[in-house]
Amino acid sequence: MLNLSPRVLACAALSFHFNLLTACAEAPQAPQPLPTAQPAQTTAVVAAAAQPAAPLPTLSFEDWRNQLRSDALAAGISATLFDRAFAGVTLDPAVVAADNSQPEFTRPIWEYLDGAVSARRIANGQAQYAQQQATLSRIEQRYGVQAEVLVAIWGMESAYGANIGSNNVIRSLATLAYEGRRAAFWREQLIAALQILQHGDIAPERLVGSWAGAMGQTQFMPTTYNQHAVDFDGDGRRDVWFSPPDALASAAHYLQQSGWQLGKPWGFEVRLPQGFDYALADPEVRKSVAEWTRLGVIPAAGKLAPTLSAEAATLLLPAGHRGPAFLLLGNFRSILKYNNSSSYALAVGLLSDGIRGGNAAVLADWPRDDPQLGRSERIELQERLAAHGYEPGSADGIIGANTRKAVRAYQQRLGLPADGYPDHSLLNRLRTQ
Repeated sequence: MLNLSPRVLACAALSFHFNLLTACAEAPQAPQPLPTAQPAQTTAVVAAAAQPAAPLPTLSFEDWRNQLRSDALAAGISATLFDRAFAGVTLDPAVVAADNSQPEFTRPIWEYLDGAVSARRIANGQAQYAQQQATLSRIEQRYGVQAEVLVAIWGMESAYGANIGSNNVIRSLATLAYEGRRAAFWREQLIAALQILQHGDIAPERLVGSWAGAMGQTQFMPTTYNQHAVDFDGDGRRDVWFSPPDALASAAHYLQQSGWQLGKPWGFEVRLPQGFDYALADPEVRKSVAEWTRLGVIPAAGKLAPTLSAEAATLLLPAGHRGPAFLLLGNFRSILKYNNSSSYALAVGLLSDGIRGGNAAVLADWPRDDPQLGRSERIELQERLAAHGYEPGSADGIIGANTRKAVRAYQQRLGLPADGYPDHSLLNRLRTQ
């Protein structure tokens, strides 16, 4: 979420689906490292892709729904509301198909950023910033989160409110809770969605979202909504679907609880010196900005603000040593708590820079001539690393922390730059051995 996406407890299968609107959130927790080049737009579903198919249900859907009804009533849901929410609800085959989807190929990070931080998205963000400026100023003052960051998340999650999803959330979650690979998780989300209806924030007929149940302009999962959604426009309802003030303030509340520091940047692009030890580009290696500077790491553009010298930072090489490098600060880690994907967090950071009027372009060249490994190739890489005595973890096609450590160790053995980034050249070396 695979690693679980912290914005969800463990939403379930979408980290590879850029074209699906499936982001969500859960109570802040320490981020788990994801593949450095994982192009994910959402936290909504990251865990199920690596899990086996769900066992066939032993109950009919009708009998299962009746059991759920008893549990819902025990949780305080009125019988009238439950029956209204489930009126005409059937299983959705498209949701099951999406949950089971494991695409072979994913877009490399540079293609992801080309779309996520396009000139058009920046321009639209600036227009929305201007339109919502008074509201954003009040939100920033109350929650201590920069307005341009909230607008960037808004743009990433729902194209500034234009695409909030059209799936019936109750139907989607019921399908996943009945047939999904993480039935207990989806059942919890379903009960939480019924609690939202019970609270009166929205009518059952208007409760729409992604196929995975992520809701509104900020794409919260139901449990996250219940913890972090706020009524900022004062109409008595927490409306993240149709009220931009509520949606933006809810995102701000989440980031505030995730440790956001007002006025500080998310990070910045840097240049590395000749002979740099690429093994330091590891999310577990934190040094002060001053320490990185002493190692020869300098901003790619502009000068380093003296106030940042003591800030703890990690080094990210999202495409290995041949691509750009970034120093990431505490606010980047807060974005990861919203969506545990380095690609997503990088896109939010760059987009927020552009919306603010700064430079959103990545200055260093991406290795566009080096396509990413496909899923079957990543699985093969893990299997071959394990066969050679390394410990990449499960052969699930997910390049997580254990796989990166195994790749780095193998690179060091070969005398290659130990950036932990797997590519076709490395896989071919393993094949020849």
